[in-house]
Amino acid sequence: MSPYYKMGDQALWNPSNGASRLFMSQVTVYQVEVGLPSGIGPMEADECQIDPIAFAVFVDALLAWHSETRHAVMAALSEGFVATVLALAEKANIEVNWHAAERAESDYLQTASDPHAKEWTAALQQKSRELTRHVAA
Repeated sequence: MSPYYKMGDQALWNPSNGASRLFMSQVTVYQVEVGLPSGIGPMEADECQIDPIAFAVFVDALLAWHSETRHAVMAALSEGFVATVLALAEKANIEVNWHAAERAESDYLQTASDPHAKEWTAALQQKSRELTRHVAA
């Protein structure tokens, strides 16, 4: 049986077992990176409850962390996870604070000496929107 990620009685996501294992492993990694609990509870009897308040705080902190990452490999490694978390937030009707990410991007682009520096916020928003269609319950 495949797992369910739920917020209360609302099922947000019903991924395959493999996708769920990978996601939960990454949750552990990024909780350490941002220094906050994710609000994503343990998987018990194929169900995982998500605390909306803790998850909302984690989502904003994760997005801020990602927006400040200037290491190309770290940004590439984290992009898929961040987009997935943003898609889950969308499904849960959690308002994401994109303003901090957009400000960090704008500040960076104004001061960057890297000729390959580019805008990434819009691309991340698009990727998370695309994933929202695949994050189905």
